[in-house]
Amino acid sequence: MLMLVKTKLWNLAAILLFAFSLSIIACQPTEQSVKIEPKEIYPANMKAITVPLIKPSLEADRYNVAFLIMDGVYNTELTAPYDIFQHTIFRDSIKAMNTFLVANTHHPITSFEGIRMLPDYNYLKDQLPKIDILIVPSAEHHLDSDLEDKAMLDFVRATAKAAKFVSSHCDGAFVLAKAGLLDEVASTTFPSDIPAYQKMFPQLDVRSDVLFVHDGKYITSAGGAKSFEASLYLAELLYGKQIAQRLAKGLVIDWQLDEVKKVIIK
Repeated sequence: MLMLVKTKLWNLAAILLFAFSLSIIACQPTEQSVKIEPKEIYPANMKAITVPLIKPSLEADRYNVAFLIMDGVYNTELTAPYDIFQHTIFRDSIKAMNTFLVANTHHPITSFEGIRMLPDYNYLKDQLPKIDILIVPSAEHHLDSDLEDKAMLDFVRATAKAAKFVSSHCDGAFVLAKAGLLDEVASTTFPSDIPAYQKMFPQLDVRSDVLFVHDGKYITSAGGAKSFEASLYLAELLYGKQIAQRLAKGLVIDWQLDEVKKVIIK
């Protein structure tokens, strides 16, 4: 009897040792993982961790909507359109949207307000899915150092060429303008930054006192909480008034396109 117990204990120990070995192997960095230093997440003295890179599941027959993020991105200009477009998956009988984040890294991005998030794709290294709609939220340095980021501007320029729609919120319009995408269309930006926008890009047709401008494939919005309006407008353009109102109702928004101050040129 004692011998039988010892044998079972040895077998259990062997199984546990094998499982532990597998866990060590699984934790090694691979092409599908990223090593994150503690200072990127917590200020405390912690060891670096390896986080697996899990790509989002992109359903076929949907619009692919990419949100360009970088350090200093403003929460509202990111989350307002993300809420509207992600919620399309809960509506029946429409071509819903796959939503995902793109950045120039796989490491955590910290918003201006302090939210930390992991990008789904690194546009410098990854094979990106086809992007139907590009969203450019505002970020802290969209009026200065971000405009010197050639790789980012090249990505925006190349993506816009093939996209059905490109939408900026608040000072995201500065990025589109710097990329040369707004020279032939009307646009707007954050109200108090319009003088700086006009000075930096005197060739542009800039519209003020409106919440958004739609001209061609470009939809530029004043940003802030009014980023919802531009996003709901695009939803109504793609899906019709009833779907847009249902999306708005789900977020407790009273949506009436006729009451929104806007410029629609198409």
